[in-house]
Amino acid sequence: MGWLQFYYDRLLQAFYALRDNRLRSVLSVLGIAVGIAAVMAVGAVSKGGSYLVFSELETFGLNSVWVYRDRNDKDPNRRVRKGSGLDNYDYYAMKEACCSALDKITPMVFNRDRSIIQTGNRYSNARVSGVNSDYLEINNDHIIHGRNFRNLDIKRRRASAVIGPTVVEDLFGKGSNPVGKDIRIGIRRFTVIGVLEEKSRDFLASIGSAGGQDANNRILIPFTLFQQMNGSKAINFFHMKARSLEEADLLAEQAKAFLQRRNGKNYKYKTDTMATYIGTADRILSGVALIGVIAASISLFVGGLGIMNIMSTSVLERTREIGLRKAIGASQADILMQFLLEAIVISTLGGIIGLILGASASIVLATLTGFPLTPTPLVITIALVVSIIVGVASGFLPARRASRLHPVEALRYE
Repeated sequence: MGWLQFYYDRLLQAFYALRDNRLRSVLSVLGIAVGIAAVMAVGAVSKGGSYLVFSELETFGLNSVWVYRDRNDKDPNRRVRKGSGLDNYDYYAMKEACCSALDKITPMVFNRDRSIIQTGNRYSNARVSGVNSDYLEINNDHIIHGRNFRNLDIKRRRASAVIGPTVVEDLFGKGSNPVGKDIRIGIRRFTVIGVLEEKSRDFLASIGSAGGQDANNRILIPFTLFQQMNGSKAINFFHMKARSLEEADLLAEQAKAFLQRRNGKNYKYKTDTMATYIGTADRILSGVALIGVIAASISLFVGGLGIMNIMSTSVLERTREIGLRKAIGASQADILMQFLLEAIVISTLGGIIGLILGASASIVLATLTGFPLTPTPLVITIALVVSIIVGVASGFLPARRASRLHPVEALRYE
């Protein structure tokens, strides 16, 4: 128990010394607190951001694969032609004999501009996409009113439409069930056969809709009818579903190779998988986290300089005290430990206050935004360890200088 009493006495002395220099101690504590709060915020935002990204991406199917024409192809040996490089012949060939890893496939046909949708005297401005009956399953969409397309709807080019909740709100009022009612897309009349379940309005939701638009502000029609309206059998891209997540990359390779064999003289193709978007999102989050870490590191560095400054000043002011203690038997280790403990007390207090500030800010932001930003035990542990390390690193040189003072010279110091 002797060593416990020893450290207890040293801690008391450290607190007394800091109490005698309240202003400097408080400023140093605040410097560390700000840095630790920043560490907490970075950790919470990074964790919450990752959770948000991956949960959003999951709503569009982790085994999704897209294949499309590479419009950046500069191969001088290729007789590059205009157009999408994909048509119905490619679609049916892909569907019948493309890839062992393929589960389902839908053509995606759309125009770059939104369309004006009308019913009565109400209007909506939405993206119209041509798809087949497998699209909803591939894109992990769900119907809340009505039904999905049937194969006959696609084959016979029926003027039927599945619409998103934003379109429903614009044309019929929020919460309405417009199944069976007519809408106009341009000059053509369509019958609403289904309403899509609302998806997150987060920017990630745009992945699930053609052309990167709000996934709730869209209208789906048979791709065959869309082609007839366009006067072209061109397809913008194929959206596919692999048999399993593990086969997504294999499907991407197989689809690209299949199309390259069919049309390689004229076109080059590219593929994306959900892993592509996950990787992009992860790089963005890592970049944001890095910026936050740099900012937090600067704050901690400034806080560490503050501790070093106050400890150096304390050594000068207490030179005679150090000399007296060494004269009556205190060892270099005793003096070193005393000043190190003072630095650790400052940094630990700053760490605790920073944890409280960071956790409070994270909880408030989580409440306001709905994002899961609550700090994890790992982040809390790292923040505390970092604060202690800063204290040791900042206090070591002043403590070492104090421990090496000669007692006679220290007692003569004025």
